Amino acid sequence: MTVAAIRVLLVDDHPLIREGLRQVLGPPAFDVVGEAGSGEAGIELAVQLNPDVVVLDINLPGQNGIEVAGLIRHQAPAVRILMLSVHRHSEYILESVRAGAHGYLPKDSLPGQLREAVATVARGQTHFERIEPARTESAAPILAAAGAHRLELLTRRERDVLIGVASGKTNKEVATDLGVGVRTVESYRESLGRKLGIASAAGLTRFAIEAHLLGE
Repeated sequence: MTVAAIRVLLVDDHPLIREGLRQVLGPPAFDVVGEAGSGEAGIELAVQLNPDVVVLDINLPGQNGIEVAGLIRHQAPAVRILMLSVHRHSEYILESVRAGAHGYLPKDSLPGQLREAVATVARGQTHFERIEPARTESAAPILAAAGAHRLELLTRRERDVLIGVASGKTNKEVATDLGVGVRTVESYRESLGRKLGIASAAGLTRFAIEAHLLGE
């Protein structure tokens, strides 16, 4: 069975950089469906083309990438956004998360890291791994904001299942509590795995605790 290529929109005001990105994000894994040299054009194409991922430069003429990310999230909420930037300062990353970006990657990253980041974001996960360990203190609010953003992706019923699993209940027990079938709970757990990037019960429990979903 052939896996569909990840549809990518490039938004960067430098044609040479866009050409380089197009070469890195080539077939068969990726399909660059459009390019834009400004934020305004990027927003228009994101709505028109509905790509899987927008690779968005943070430094754009006129509206900066953070503002553009917020507008894309508002006008095309299903589109995933990976910010690409020369900046490594935590405040840029945090503002990107607050705008709705799903990932942030420095421009000096290797081609393989870009491909991995785009694929990760396309799968419904987030990509902020490049926060340097030496900056743990400044990274804390970034990771917290990223976690809050992932929580917003969940439906009410997915949260209910998450809380049940994190409380140590089996799928059958969660199904009984919610008045649904076990297979329905299993389906919700698969959805949680895709959206949060967490498959294990231990990982879901830790996420629920950090998100303060279990009260005391």
